[in-house]
Amino acid sequence: MTTTSDASRSGLARAVNNENVDMSKFWRSVLSSLLPSGWHRRSRREVPHPGTGQPTPSAGEREVPHRSPGRRWCFLPSPRSAASQVFLLQLAVVVLLVAATVAALVVQAGRQGTEHAREEVLAVGEAFANSPGVVEALDGPNPTAELQPLTKKVQQRSELYGIVVSTPDGIRLAHPDPGLIGKHVIGPYKAAAKGKAFTEIVEVGPSVYVYAAVPVFRPDGSVAGIVYPEITLENVNKEVGRQLPMLFGAAGGALILAAGGSALVSRRLRRQTHGLGPVEMTRMYEHHDAVLHSVREGVLIIDADGRLLLANDETRRLLGLPADAERRDVGDLGLDGEMARVLSSGEAITDEVHLTGDRLLAVNIRPTALAGGPSGSVVTLRDTTELAALTGRAEVARERLKLLYDAGVRIGTTLEVVRTAEELTEVAVPRFADTTVVDLLDSVVRGQEPARETRRQMRRTAIDGEPEARTLYPVGELITFLPMTPQMRAMESGRAVLEADLRQARGWQEQDPDRARRALEYGFHSLVTVPLQARGVVLGMVSFWRTGNSPAFDEEDLSFAEELAARAAVALDNARRFTREHAMAVTLQRSLLPRGLPKQDAVEVAWRYLPAEAGVGGDWFDVIPLSGARVALVVGDVVGHGLHAAATMGRLRTAVHNFSALDMAPDELLAHLDDLVTRIDSEESTGEGSEDREGEAVTGATCLYAIYDPVTGLCTVARAGHPGPAVVHPDGTVTYPDVPASPPLGVGGHPFETAELRLPEGSHLVLFTDGLVESRDRDIETGLNQLRRALEGGAGRTPEETCRAAIEARLPTHPSDDIALLVARTRLLAPSKVAEWDVPPDPAAVATVRAECAVRLREWGLEDIGFTTELILSELITNAIRYGTPPIRARLLHNRSLICEVSDGSSTSPHLRLAKTTDEGGRGLFLVAQFTQRWGTRYTPRGKVIWTEQPLHDGAAAAATGDTLADVLLDQFDDPAH
Repeated sequence: MTTTSDASRSGLARAVNNENVDMSKFWRSVLSSLLPSGWHRRSRREVPHPGTGQPTPSAGEREVPHRSPGRRWCFLPSPRSAASQVFLLQLAVVVLLVAATVAALVVQAGRQGTEHAREEVLAVGEAFANSPGVVEALDGPNPTAELQPLTKKVQQRSELYGIVVSTPDGIRLAHPDPGLIGKHVIGPYKAAAKGKAFTEIVEVGPSVYVYAAVPVFRPDGSVAGIVYPEITLENVNKEVGRQLPMLFGAAGGALILAAGGSALVSRRLRRQTHGLGPVEMTRMYEHHDAVLHSVREGVLIIDADGRLLLANDETRRLLGLPADAERRDVGDLGLDGEMARVLSSGEAITDEVHLTGDRLLAVNIRPTALAGGPSGSVVTLRDTTELAALTGRAEVARERLKLLYDAGVRIGTTLEVVRTAEELTEVAVPRFADTTVVDLLDSVVRGQEPARETRRQMRRTAIDGEPEARTLYPVGELITFLPMTPQMRAMESGRAVLEADLRQARGWQEQDPDRARRALEYGFHSLVTVPLQARGVVLGMVSFWRTGNSPAFDEEDLSFAEELAARAAVALDNARRFTREHAMAVTLQRSLLPRGLPKQDAVEVAWRYLPAEAGVGGDWFDVIPLSGARVALVVGDVVGHGLHAAATMGRLRTAVHNFSALDMAPDELLAHLDDLVTRIDSEESTGEGSEDREGEAVTGATCLYAIYDPVTGLCTVARAGHPGPAVVHPDGTVTYPDVPASPPLGVGGHPFETAELRLPEGSHLVLFTDGLVESRDRDIETGLNQLRRALEGGAGRTPEETCRAAIEARLPTHPSDDIALLVARTRLLAPSKVAEWDVPPDPAAVATVRAECAVRLREWGLEDIGFTTELILSELITNAIRYGTPPIRARLLHNRSLICEVSDGSSTSPHLRLAKTTDEGGRGLFLVAQFTQRWGTRYTPRGKVIWTEQPLHDGAAAAATGDTLADVLLDQFDDPAH
């Protein structure tokens, strides 16, 4: 079935093909619909108005509304502006596009309508031919009577123009016009009679018809008749008319947008040009061009890709640019590599001087993007060739000042002489010299005061620069300079010496001709040597060498070399003095620390002392034998470093020895030591020169004092501000006993407390200073835990192995504090080596004890000292009975020596005196002192103990006293008058 739209498109196609449409009127209507309502074509011929003098439209033309001559429509730019020209171009493009679209639409509509009509009639014909009863009607006696009503019915339902049925011979059997039935068909039909359907287009006057010829087949395949459906193509203009308003609306919208865009562009252009019109812009460009090419300064504009956009005449002269330089890459213009790199880098530069050919050009570069322009840069060039010499001298002076500043910062960062010399060579190379050599006196390297007679001999200390220089005089070699060498001439004069041409320097070559020849072969050609002296002390020499293509030294370099050497000499002298003081402090400290441990059997001892990197400090340790086979273990620390800390440590160590000789308890000894430190602080703060010693007080000294008794296995410990000990038990477990903490020494006013530890034989008592467990980056709790892990599992270790394990686990890479470590493995005196007696307060009991003592001495194999021992023991017991109070006990200890002890409950201490010849008594203690190595008194909480020590053999005692027992006794009764 044919639709109205298809028919309309077909009619439009026909109208276009037949040129029956007035296209000029059509396009005028299109343009009038596209143009805005305010746009009217002005008359080409205008007549002046009689009253106003303004032009009036001629007859037959529309009248244009009157506008004042100085005003334009608000949305239109000036006809002479670029925006107006762009708008007119856009208008023409839109009109052409609309015309092409309408033409394409008409052609497309015609084609689609015709094709649709062909398909429609062909489909209707095939449907009719295949309808039931059509074949029977054709073969029936009266086909017209049956087919004519059927064709009318199909025509009405399908809106066909008509439908015709004929025989295979072309005789009509049914037709919309009954008068044509029975007549022959006009047109082709034979192909359909042969069984092939087809369609045809027929034009009859202004009408166009499309019909089809479709054969009707019998069941046996023969053609029974032919069906001719037919439709008419009409009203295509109506279908196209429905699409044209949308097309024209879109075109009108495009023109409105173009007009608005042109107005915005016009306003934008006028804003960007600051209201300047084309004439003003042309005039400004002419002025700009005249100025650009007249100035005596090169101007270039380079885009972000490194292409040259503009170059004035001065630039072409300075850089020698070719005529076609614009739009070429800067690297392709034949410029010097450095200049090409600078111009294409785009980096901001201010008055940098670059050498181009024989010219020195001052270059300034500024990015154009900062001013709102496109990415790129503008470059200005000034010829500064005439200022080359002045610029060079200023640059050298600036570099020299910077080098002196760097020397002040980089030389002397450490207080090591050798490292300071190396820093001097590193600063000078390569900014001043190609090779720098420092030769110092041996005494300076060791920190000693240099002697004048040793100045000719110097040791090569540092070299930096050319590798060949290290082979001439390697570091560490001792060099003896001849009097005519530059080094000795500089040393004698105290000023720098210049050898501008080493080939002509005879004195330098006479020093060692072979090495001088090799140096010349290596390219050394110029030398400046300067003495290193500070505070009137000559330390050595520094020599600056230049090689290869470097310019020779001149007179202007001498003052700079002297200034550089002077700054380095001060740093070297500081390092020398520090080295000397450090060596003195180390020597003092080593002399104050124990050089060996005393012989004793109470403990087996190992120790370590490690000074801090910053210098010696005040840490110390000690092992002091006491009476009764006991031993005192001491560890102390004086806060600080240097000579003062070392000297204070020596005073405290001496005081501990003296107090220990009095057999004081640990808390009592620390109390006396605290008083001593307080007194030292008071003397140093109020004595002469106290202002110079401000900050050197001893406050901060700490100490741990322990007494171990190998008879009982009891260890009594007290500490003053010091870390407590660690105990490694025989099974390898580690504990930190709870020892009461007390303030450091020198605080005063605080009592000290003790703790008693029962140590099994083989236990390790570990005493240490805080440097082992505490540092700036580690608190003491962490250090103690790490030390515990290092000591654990040490069953069976020797004290030396325990020391090694603790140090390896806890020693920091760069210790900032001294470390003192003392490890003591406990021993117990065997019971068979101990003899004890309770003595009743009766003089008759002395004989009994003497007899038992003789028996025990025979068991120990000490019969040769039996008489002396019985004499000593009876004298001590008699004194205790006579002057002391019960209980009285006597004890013999067989150790390295024979120890005899008598204790009683009295605190009265006997003292030695010289009896007169008329005195009946008073000679007992004198005899005891004569026949013993040592004797003394120690106090206990329940009284006192008088003790003596004897050598194990009588020959040793005789050799010690030099007298026999009889001689001693007789001397007591000699008359002094005779």
